[in-house]
Amino acid sequence: MSKCKTVTLRKRKIKNGTQYSLCLDYYPGYRDNTTMKVITREALGIYIFAKPANQQERDFNARMVKKAEILRNRRYEAIFNENNGFFDKARMKGDFLAYFKELADRRNIKWQHVYKHFERFVNGKCTFEEVDVDLCRKFMEYLLNAPQTIHINQKLHINSAAGYWSAFRAVLHAAYRDRKIKENPNGFLDRIESIPTMREHLSQEELIRLAETPCEEEVLKRAFLFACLTGLRKSDIRQLTWQQIQPYTNGKMFVTTRMQKTKQIVHNPISDEAYGLLGERHEGLIFEGFKDKMLQGPLKRWLSAAGITKKITFHCTRHSFGSLHVEMGTDMAVIQACLGHKNITTTQIYSKMAAQQMCDVVDKITLKRKEA
Repeated sequence: MSKCKTVTLRKRKIKNGTQYSLCLDYYPGYRDNTTMKVITREALGIYIFAKPANQQERDFNARMVKKAEILRNRRYEAIFNENNGFFDKARMKGDFLAYFKELADRRNIKWQHVYKHFERFVNGKCTFEEVDVDLCRKFMEYLLNAPQTIHINQKLHINSAAGYWSAFRAVLHAAYRDRKIKENPNGFLDRIESIPTMREHLSQEELIRLAETPCEEEVLKRAFLFACLTGLRKSDIRQLTWQQIQPYTNGKMFVTTRMQKTKQIVHNPISDEAYGLLGERHEGLIFEGFKDKMLQGPLKRWLSAAGITKKITFHCTRHSFGSLHVEMGTDMAVIQACLGHKNITTTQIYSKMAAQQMCDVVDKITLKRKEA
């Protein structure tokens, strides 16, 4: 559309003609960068007397019209700056926290955690004008020393801080792209380097032992084993309903869900064993009653009873799914699709975890001659 050329103050009669409502007309209109809607008229919420009965009412009208004219000038200046590439300084007074929260709510739980940390860091107040290199560097230092959400006596793991910092830098990029801030601080900011970590997973034998071992929380056992057999995250399993379990044309049962973390849609077949863990079809959540508190004492006692001494968390079910499929020779692209990874390099991490494959090849290089 063509650029807005004029902003005109108008009066519209309301309440049986006893009052005027003041509004702005934009010609030929402008597109709001946030909502992407074309705006041609804006009600200012200012009302004046249509037929002032005395001097007091005439003075009131004059004051309100003057305020409306000031708003018209501001709107025109903002549009002029946008049209001609000038930065609108009025935007700098806007609420960066509100902008950040809107972005986080549209993304995922990690971004929401970053928002909460930043809100705490700035004590609940931050304008776009305050977002500069110095503030961002101080927030990086905050993340490097910030406490965990649950275990508040422990600092964030360096990899969590690195992930949060990366998400925050993406927010800065978005704010600069949306012309909310004048300069992009990212060019002056260092990265937080993550460190390699041991991703524990269950072997095929350990998985079988778990399945054979009773658990004090039956719903925990079903949810955990289902996650091992499907690779779904805890957040997706917690929200799973029977409406997401449907037969495909070949009769195989499929699970269809939008992953809570990445928003990727997965449409994966499930094995008969996995289907058997779902129980009887019913309304509501499949794993109703599954609680995070079960992942402490009950999970640890179940693992111990099965003779498993590894430090296993619920997320290790996803690692187990990936690494076991690599060991069994499943194509990497198939594993990527099942896990809902956007990038196959993420999936290839599991190739490093497939210990059995390394055991199979370690004896191929030898110092001894082959016997004739």
